[in-house]
Parts: sequence; C-alpha cells; structure tokens
Amino acid sequence: MHTNDLIFKELLRRGYSLEGNTRVWNIADSKLWYLTPEQAQGYLDLVETHAYKKKVGPKEYTLLTESMSDLLDELGNKPLNLVDLGCGSGKKAALFLKAFQERGIPVRYCPIDISSHMVKKAIDEVSLLGYTDIIKVHWNISDFENLQNVVPLLREGKFKRNFFLLLGNTFGNFETHELLYAVRNAMRDGDVLLIGNGINNHKMEEDIVKSCRENPLRDTFFSMILKLVGFKKDALMYGVRFKNDRLETYYTVTKDMTITFQEKKIDFYKGDQIIVAFAYHYEHDDYLGYLKMYFGEVEMYLLKDGSYSLALCMK
Repeated sequence: MHTNDLIFKELLRRGYSLEGNTRVWNIADSKLWYLTPEQAQGYLDLVETHAYKKKVGPKEYTLLTESMSDLLDELGNKPLNLVDLGCGSGKKAALFLKAFQERGIPVRYCPIDISSHMVKKAIDEVSLLGYTDIIKVHWNISDFENLQNVVPLLREGKFKRNFFLLLGNTFGNFETHELLYAVRNAMRDGDVLLIGNGINNHKMEEDIVKSCRENPLRDTFFSMILKLVGFKKDALMYGVRFKNDRLETYYTVTKDMTITFQEKKIDFYKGDQIIVAFAYHYEHDDYLGYLKMYFGEVEMYLLKDGSYSLALCMK
C-alpha cells in the first residue's frame, strides 16, 4: 500500500466532526509520522533541536542518570533482553547497555519501531559502543499492537526475561488503555517496563505551547503527513494548543481545496482543522492510578520539580 494511500484512507475512514461551524478532521496517529525515511529523519532532527533538548531531553537524561543505580538494583543481575519500544536513535538504550556492561549483566538489545530507518539508526548507535549482541530480525519493524506475537520469539537460551523501555514521552502519544493493554499482554511474570513521561504542571502549559509553536522543525516534521496526500505548505497554518488534557498539534486549512487518490476525492474548506498529533499530559495521581490498574508493582522516580517521571512497572 502506498504511503499516501494510508493517509488518504485514514482521512476517509475517520471523516470529520463539527465543533460549532468548524469541521475538525482527526488523524492523530503516530503510525503516520514515520511512513517514509524522510519523516523518520525529520523526527530525529526535531529531537536534536535546542528547543527539544531544553524542554524534554535533559529532563529524561537527568532522571535516567540520577536513577540508574536504583533501577539496576531493582532489575537484579540475571540475563535479560532490553526491548526498546519506539527506539528512535537508540541513544537512551545505549545508556542502559553501558550500565549493564559495567555491572557484568548479560543483556541482548532488541530495538522495535514501526520505522526501519529508526531501527537502523538505533543499531548503528549501539554498535558504536562495540556492542554486538543485538537481535536483528524482521520483527524489529513492528507496531505495539503486534508485540504479543513478537516478544515470545525473543526468549531464548538464558535470556528468559524482558526489560521494556518506553521512553521519550512516547506513552502520551497513544490512547492510554490501548497501549497499556498491548504492552502488558506481551509481558510475562517477572518482566519489567520503564516508562518515561512528563507530568502535567498547569503552570507550564503556556510555556510548552509557546515553545512548540516557535519550533519550526516541529512544523516541518508534522506537515510532512499532509504534504504526502497533496497539501501545499501555503494551504496550511500550523497550530498547537492544550485541549482535552493533551497537547494537540493541528493545521488550519487556509483555502478551499480538493485532494484526490485513485478516483476518490475529499473536499476541504477554508477554516477546516486537521489534528495530526496529540500528547497526553497526566496529573501525577491519575497517571499512577492508570499504571496500577495494569501492574502489580509500580515504582515512580520524579525530577525535583515534579515535571518528569520514570515509572518502573513490574508484572
């Protein structure tokens, strides 16, 4: 199926809802973000920007560094598979692999991402450490809904236990219960999941929105989705807002236009809004409550200002 076919079909399937007189099309699905190598690289470029590193990157890296010793104590010394969900560049997994090596813990690395471009980048990053125990199979290219089919194939020899990473606010880009159900279903008793996600601080909402609006690479990255189905950049106006307990990225159509694919067409009108991404920002207690619905034991690590968390979840 062609890339633009997938996006076009999502627009057709979901249609629009009316908010007052505004037609709102919602195709917020991270599967559409990385359909091409250009999109995947656009994301990697985005997370390397000063704005991202200032707002998100340091928080997670700081917390991982501060908590690494405690996290490894919780995991123990038995061999494990490091299953890197939504692996991105692999740089955060590399922190763990280095720490495991220093403690002499046998570990195999398994990056999983819907983008083959991301998986290759992660494997290259980890290989720079001189690390060679990397699981390279076609299952590396997978979405989270297929985890229960992928994960059993990783348990081999002495590597019976899995340690899952879900870092970089990836958790907030999915519907909460759908993602928790999918990941928990792929886990066995004794497996562990580490989630890195921001905690909602209402005082910071305006600052986050301003930062996202002013980052041109965010616009460049997310507009690729609509360009793939025929939108021109001058027909779209980039926007970011807090709504429905989440940060929404959307585009306002600035002139009437029609997009077509294989003899089908969709008419868009000036003023239509197309939501292309969302990121849930959870209150601390709500977030902890969701996690405890799915996991018997949850250990939370928080930055001093309470704005970012690592949640260690044990089945």
